[in-house]
Amino acid sequence: MAFARWVFWIAGAYGMVVLGPQYFLEGKFGTDYPPAIKHPEFYYGFLGVAIAWQIAFVVIGRDPVRFRPMMLPSVVEKFSFAGAVGWLFYQNRVPAAMVGAGFVDFCLGVLFLVAWHRTRTQSAA
Repeated sequence: MAFARWVFWIAGAYGMVVLGPQYFLEGKFGTDYPPAIKHPEFYYGFLGVAIAWQIAFVVIGRDPVRFRPMMLPSVVEKFSFAGAVGWLFYQNRVPAAMVGAGFVDFCLGVLFLVAWHRTRTQSAA
């Protein structure tokens, strides 16, 4: 259980550090990665949902056995971003730097699967 606890706590903390500042960087993001953001509701909507998941990771980390069913949607959250970045990079639609972020999410998704597997025997007890 300690493994699952740490994986989810680290994922939540990492996500908050990476995503939180983006609330203040809409203009810079549009400048660094043109074109400028035309629909800020999508930008801020994505950030809001992503931050909510980071909080969910911390909640799961507090009691991994109790919240084990939420680990599988957490895997989907991680793999969906990693897969999208991989596909977009293949199509030359995102910069190479974004592949690093996708790879981090892919690794966390794998660790979430390991945590889900490791908590199986504890949840059955």
